Amino acid sequence: MPDPDSSINRTEQESPPADCASSTPPVRVLVGAASHVGKVRQNNEDQYAVIRRRRSREALMTSLPSGVLFEDEEEAYILLVADGMGGAAFGEVASELAVRTIWELEASMGSWPDKVDDNSANRLQEDVDDFIQLIHRRIRQRAREQPELVGMGTTLTAVISIGLDVFVVHVGDSRAYHAYGDEIRQITRDHTLAQQLVDAGIEASRTQAFQHVLTNCLGADARQVTSEIHHLLLNQGDHLILCTDGLSDLVSADEIHLAITGTDGSQSACERLIELALERGGKDNITVVIARFGSSD
Repeated sequence: MPDPDSSINRTEQESPPADCASSTPPVRVLVGAASHVGKVRQNNEDQYAVIRRRRSREALMTSLPSGVLFEDEEEAYILLVADGMGGAAFGEVASELAVRTIWELEASMGSWPDKVDDNSANRLQEDVDDFIQLIHRRIRQRAREQPELVGMGTTLTAVISIGLDVFVVHVGDSRAYHAYGDEIRQITRDHTLAQQLVDAGIEASRTQAFQHVLTNCLGADARQVTSEIHHLLLNQGDHLILCTDGLSDLVSADEIHLAITGTDGSQSACERLIELALERGGKDNITVVIARFGSSD
């Protein structure tokens, strides 16, 4: 087996602890990410991104006693994976366009709320759905402008974190998992014909031929797209895992959990999971992003 490290695209980032006093310590997030073309495909149509936003304040001058106005710094994260489709390099175009659009739109989100309550959560989810619709239109518009790109599309699974409040946004069959303690659960639902048949009562073993027939995606020939959005409140030490089907087809949720608990850090877990998928054939592009949420103190 070729050395998987030779072509792994990897990212690791740890948020530094903020030097400030506060009644609610800022959340420290350790993120790892990796992507591999696999053993069969000629090009990698997967894309990923880890985006950190910072908000800080500092009292330059005040008549109040020293130490009354604390300096503080808060962080928010956007994590995402996108699995392009369309053949040749067209899938790469769609997934790249999705990631670039999110980067552009993120700047227009303004400040995130100090506290996530029902009103701010609803507003954020409405904004996110608007972003999903815009990405969908941009991909379809690009295909109209360049006929050779007709049919290109992409999945998108993303996380927006504000402290321990996280919003999981999902279109397609890339997945998001939540690992906590000794448990792991799949947050997202696969938007595939196979999943629809299972929901209708058909045995999963009889739906394999439809496992990768998407019923919801960005772009492609779909006139409409539906965004699946979940709001979770995490605990210290929880993990969120995003991955494309190049991983989830070959590595079970329990094995993902074992990689997280059995390796040293998010990046090591990502690379171990890529290795597992390659050992089992690496029949598709493989991408995984893992984030561990915990206090900075």
